[in-house]
Amino acid sequence: MIFLKLILTNLRRHRIRSLISVAGIAFSVAAMLTVVTVLQGAIGMFSNILSQDSGIIVFERNVSDLFFSSVSIEAARQISGWPMVAHADPVLFGIVSSASQPIITCFGVLPEDSRIRNAEWVQGGPDDFARHPDDVVLGERAAQFLSASVGSRVPIGHSTFRVAGVLKTRNGFEDGGIFMPLNSAQSFFHKEGSSSAVTVKLRDKDDAAKFKDRIRAQFPNLIALEDTEFTRSYSQFRILRATAWAVGGCGLLLGGLGIANTMIMSVFTRIREIAILRVNGFSQTQIGVVIFGESAFVSASGAFAGLAAGTSLLFALRLVRSLHGYIDATLHPVVLAIVVLLALLTGIAGAVYPAVYAMRVRAVEALRFE
Repeated sequence: MIFLKLILTNLRRHRIRSLISVAGIAFSVAAMLTVVTVLQGAIGMFSNILSQDSGIIVFERNVSDLFFSSVSIEAARQISGWPMVAHADPVLFGIVSSASQPIITCFGVLPEDSRIRNAEWVQGGPDDFARHPDDVVLGERAAQFLSASVGSRVPIGHSTFRVAGVLKTRNGFEDGGIFMPLNSAQSFFHKEGSSSAVTVKLRDKDDAAKFKDRIRAQFPNLIALEDTEFTRSYSQFRILRATAWAVGGCGLLLGGLGIANTMIMSVFTRIREIAILRVNGFSQTQIGVVIFGESAFVSASGAFAGLAAGTSLLFALRLVRSLHGYIDATLHPVVLAIVVLLALLTGIAGAVYPAVYAMRVRAVEALRFE
């Protein structure tokens, strides 16, 4: 009890300095939590584009991005004909532009693709897709920023296309995208006879290993990955994750330096007080416990304040209509636990030098300290 009283008393004596340290940790925790959660959600959203009604993704081996991948339509046809395959859907990814929107994701798909068949159609219907080579279907958000509806003609790149329908999806990348018939997309992007990837659904999930072995043997230039494998190994996803944790880590490092500064100044201004404690029977260990306790209290306070701030910010992002579908602001317990643990470890690490210095203070010399 006496340790807790000493800790709280010392922190109250230096309120401003303590609050600045708490704020530093809180800001770092909130930033890390927000950045990591938002980027994890974005990764999940993009991954869902590929995993719709499928379990395996086939794409070109050793490419840095799926936009650069090339899988021949002939390979897709052969894969579709394998007995273990329920269906195989080639999809071509591309980036297009319009007068009002410099970057729009384009999906070249077949009429039987699940993105077309299972979507919620706002205007038109699945049977309206790919009737004519210059027909496109817009996501609901794309229709809004292009100010288009069924029958409108929209300029895309150097061409003009007729809007055959408008569909609504929960995925922001698709809802703000353009769907072209695969043949039209191949011509538009000058990739005749090829697709970016093939999404495959097996009749029996237990055949996944056999399917991947057959891809490796029959198409050495291609690789087949299950959805979870793809999410873990895709280079762009790894870069995003590393960036998120690096940004958060830098924030926590600055917070830790703030705590170290606070504890060092606290020790230097309390040399005589520490000497009196030593004279009254406090051991070196007990002195260290007081210093570490102060640091732990500051870290814990900052961590929980940061969790509250980060959670509030994520909740606010959910309410922003323009971000619907692009951000999955769902909090994951593992991320919460890691962020809090890192904050506490940062605070404790920041107190190591001040604690060691305080433990080495000699009572006789310290009482003469001015």
